[in-house]
Amino acid sequence: MTATVALVVAAGKGERLGSDGPKAFVVLGGRPMLRWSLEVLRATVDDVVVALPADTPFAADGVRTVPGGAERSHSVRNALAAAPAQAELVLVHDAARPLLTAAIVADCLAAMEDPSVDAAIAAAAVTDTVKEADRVDGQVRVAGTLDRSRLWAVQTPQVFRRSVLERVLAQPDAVLAAATDDASLVEAAGGTVVLVPSPRTNLKVTTPEDLQLAELLLTAREAATP
Repeated sequence: MTATVALVVAAGKGERLGSDGPKAFVVLGGRPMLRWSLEVLRATVDDVVVALPADTPFAADGVRTVPGGAERSHSVRNALAAAPAQAELVLVHDAARPLLTAAIVADCLAAMEDPSVDAAIAAAAVTDTVKEADRVDGQVRVAGTLDRSRLWAVQTPQVFRRSVLERVLAQPDAVLAAATDDASLVEAAGGTVVLVPSPRTNLKVTTPEDLQLAELLLTAREAATP
């Protein structure tokens, strides 16, 4: 079996969440948010590296930690540098997505069995009608309606061939800072990225409302677990 390392991005400040500290340590369901996804990853991959805000103490069995960077992809680059050399696949996950499941991880890893694929990313099909808009004279005016059958909301985990991720992360800091996710760097380099259907419940906690919804979903999931 191909060795896999998970890189967990946990360096976010949580300003939109209204948190006094790092978002990954906001209490959710009785424990820090980061712990939920770590529980899944430690059971499904070979190694885990977590990128944390500077001077943030954290310890978990079998987990390595590194300081995060100024932007998301900088944190991923720092974590990748600390990953075991034998790991050929790299799974990148946001600590702010605490509803990760083993099934989502398995589906993303399964997509990498095709040697022509450079990256496989979890995503949910868009169900809302989506408009393009322009700002004109202080108004937000509709410029067009997009075909939602072609639209997907991207999530994490995102799985990469290590050599591909190392190559795109070797670009200048300014290029990495402009990337909203790591898969976009692979796309820009001409790599093959496939979407892996994932439930919308694999949400990202950004606002207080997201935190409340995540709490409800986790409570329901825990209650349903034998």
